[in-house]
Amino acid sequence: MGVPNVFGSATSAIPLTQLDANFNTPATLGNAAVGLGNTTTTVGNLTLTNTTITEIQETANVTATAANGTINIDVLSNVVYHLTSNAAANWTVNFRGNSATTLNSVMANNTSLSASVFANQGSTAYYNSNVTIDGSAANVKYQGGSAWSSGNANSVDCYSYVIIKTGTNTYNVFASQTQFK
Repeated sequence: MGVPNVFGSATSAIPLTQLDANFNTPATLGNAAVGLGNTTTTVGNLTLTNTTITEIQETANVTATAANGTINIDVLSNVVYHLTSNAAANWTVNFRGNSATTLNSVMANNTSLSASVFANQGSTAYYNSNVTIDGSAANVKYQGGSAWSSGNANSVDCYSYVIIKTGTNTYNVFASQTQFK
């Protein structure tokens, strides 16, 4: 006679939650189907071991804004931005936690995050000409080896970034530009 299966199936949709720093009321992070076999769960930065997650959804910031000036990417809110009005000038992307929080205080050393900016382009195309983190110049490695020098007219340009924090206020940013038409 074996041990009864009290979980029902191999996976179950459960709400993922995170307690605040004082282990008070959890904030729901969403629902995900999580495999239950050999699972290790850690409260805090949510560690899952030997776990299968079948779906994660991210919030996207879709706004009728034109790319120009400085675009602040507030990673505590979302990391996918779609600017649906045609770009009006070259722009700077600035990564930060939010207006009151630095990215440095949000990320631990040897961690990474990914972000994307989709910029609509009209007949005159512009491009992301500068990348900063917490307002300071970033060490950017560009796909293909060279910084962009133009956008793509009458299309949507997607700028993708992977930021790896290697030390206090020290990052490597890997960036690419993809045209969608």
